[in-house]
Amino acid sequence: MSNMLHTIQQWHPEDNWFWERIGKKIAKRNLKISIVCLLLSFCVWMLFSIVTIHLNSIGFNFSATQLFLLTAIPSISGAILRVPYSFVIPIFGGRCWTAFSTFILIIPCLWLGYAIENTNTSYIEFVIIALLCGLGGANYASSMANISFFFPKSRLGTALGLNGGLGSLGVSVIQLVASLIIFFPMFDEKWVLLVNGRKIWLQNAALIWVPLLIISSAIALWKMNDLPVVRASFKQQLIVVKDIKMWVLSLLYLGTFGSFIGFSAGFAMLSKIQFPEIDITIYAFWGPLIAVLAQPLGGIISDKFNGTRITMIIYLLMILLVGLVLSSLPGVVTNKGSFISFYITFLAMFFIAGFGSGSTFQIIATLYRQHVKNSLIKKGVNQTIANKNAIIETAAALGFISAIGAIGGFFIPQIFSVSLLLFNSVNYALVVFMIFYLICTLVTKLIICNRI
Repeated sequence: MSNMLHTIQQWHPEDNWFWERIGKKIAKRNLKISIVCLLLSFCVWMLFSIVTIHLNSIGFNFSATQLFLLTAIPSISGAILRVPYSFVIPIFGGRCWTAFSTFILIIPCLWLGYAIENTNTSYIEFVIIALLCGLGGANYASSMANISFFFPKSRLGTALGLNGGLGSLGVSVIQLVASLIIFFPMFDEKWVLLVNGRKIWLQNAALIWVPLLIISSAIALWKMNDLPVVRASFKQQLIVVKDIKMWVLSLLYLGTFGSFIGFSAGFAMLSKIQFPEIDITIYAFWGPLIAVLAQPLGGIISDKFNGTRITMIIYLLMILLVGLVLSSLPGVVTNKGSFISFYITFLAMFFIAGFGSGSTFQIIATLYRQHVKNSLIKKGVNQTIANKNAIIETAAALGFISAIGAIGGFFIPQIFSVSLLLFNSVNYALVVFMIFYLICTLVTKLIICNRI
């Protein structure tokens, strides 16, 4: 099928007649495929969050600091790659880029699968594979930018919440699926006997995604669409980095999505260190699952109510919950601490962070688009061109802001690691998080008061 058959020549989602009779069906189809591809991308991105727990058990000998770094590396590479990924849709089109960016994820999956089977694999090689896993995280930027073009402003919060929220479900899916399939033979007979007497095929955690990535990338190429009205050069989109408002909104997204992805990356390792007697692998997936289910809810609620005020409440709750996590740790209130309190409070934090991710993205998608449009009209740009440029710049900003948010996946595990290294305690890391959420609360209040 030719590229022209996949390209939609006229696209007017703000026209109610067009949307109800033509646009809605096309937009929903592209959204569904985008969600599947993004979900698999997140699975690859978070591979090391489950693999690192078992590496030393199968014959490797890495320190806690090295393992925390392996969980953090995909987040920083994903964050860095989100910057160029945020600009690619108007250049290459959503259909081809979604198919390509999904397909290339088979590289880190295959490499990690075979690296795990060889206990002579160096730490540096695992670092390189972890960097490549960041490609999965980068897909979030291009995916969100692409979907933002398909929906009218009134439905944008819901659409982005569904795409980002259900796509982010991969964070939980990888932890659930991997924790089950690594104990069954699937791709080869090379297994390791654990100290508890169970056989483990850790390579399955990586190899299981290869056929699914191939199938989903083929479906994206076959069924998705391109919108020529959103074509723009890299230079045209780069203007967003000069906008102070974009950087302010990036900080807010770092506080919500960054918390979700950072805690998802580091929660299992943190639990293992604080409560070594608990097998966290059977509980770890619930937190990310709750977060990703809360994300579209945050978008939907913010479409109906004031997303900025909701986000400020989110940060106040995060301060409270981090304080409760701190009180549950060993040596704070009681010598042994309370795993039940620790776990339940973390689940609440995951829910609030996920809900906040949806609400902040709704703010970004609507507030920033209106901000760009108003700025252009004040400069004398006519309404039609202002609308078009606002859509393009908002899509670029969405991708760029998502890159800032992903940095949380690097910094949260690393702050825990540094706190352990310097003070032999994670308590100081939690205090740092509380201070950060307080800053985010104050910034959100300034936005509400129109001071920023």
